[in-house]
Amino acid sequence: MNYTPGYIKLYETRDLHKRRDLLYEKLVSCDLCPKNCKINRHKNIGFCKVGDKIKVSEFVLYKGEEPPLVGNTGAGGVFFSNCSMRCVYCQNFNFSQKGFGKEFSVKELAKKFIWLQNEKNVQNIDLVTATPYLPFIYDALILAIESGLKIPLLWNTSSYETVETLKFLDGIVDIYLADIRYTSQYAANKYSKTPDYWQFAKNAIVEMYSQIKGEYVFENNIMKKGLIIRILVLPNNIDEAKDALNFISKTDKNILVSLMDQYVPVYKAKEYPEINRLLKQTEYEKVINTMIDLDLNGWIQEHKLL
Repeated sequence: MNYTPGYIKLYETRDLHKRRDLLYEKLVSCDLCPKNCKINRHKNIGFCKVGDKIKVSEFVLYKGEEPPLVGNTGAGGVFFSNCSMRCVYCQNFNFSQKGFGKEFSVKELAKKFIWLQNEKNVQNIDLVTATPYLPFIYDALILAIESGLKIPLLWNTSSYETVETLKFLDGIVDIYLADIRYTSQYAANKYSKTPDYWQFAKNAIVEMYSQIKGEYVFENNIMKKGLIIRILVLPNNIDEAKDALNFISKTDKNILVSLMDQYVPVYKAKEYPEINRLLKQTEYEKVINTMIDLDLNGWIQEHKLL
């Protein structure tokens, strides 16, 4: 039985169209992310630096996601420019922080979705840091459906989201790939200028989990529906990672976890001595042990560490 993405049904009921229209109205006083800038994006830009144009760094056959998201081909990575956070160690700083990218129309974005599906044979449309662009994405999604889009939609997020905005995704996004970056106000503010990160992220995780109802759908080992939570372990910050694992365990032990050791001190990390190095093997192993003790399932990495 072939999986049918949720957005197909909501296109047929025209609920997708209604949500698109409501999202466009938000551009006049934007509250799509927790920054709640309330600026008119047709005239100005807020914290995320996104106005009323679509800007994308690249569309790519991306093999860097978790195994069931890439299969033998890859995910259809759509890397949007700019971001609502200011992570000092961001590996994608050229487009997330410096705004590198190219402008696209809604029609061009729709065509890129189809190109990824038909020409690159991707497993999903992987929307990376897409929240400021949600009205345009839904507009493009409608056009893409009319041109034959039929693969799962993946929301690749920092989890710095409002529940209100996530409700617009309910039934449309098939797969959530969500980070938990911090559980303390101190670290979130110091490294990402986002002191209220955990206040929003924990509620966002619960909402995403609620939307998929704890359900996972796989076909030939490829995920079609589900939630994966990523934890990037930072040097000298293993307690944050352990706290995140405990939160996941209390939510549902069946949630799949991706425990990442791939931290590299790039961008502005050199200004923060405590994170200006690779992760130590002993640090990573302590977090792995917590994951095992909590009986959580998912993936670990095996990069060369200190």
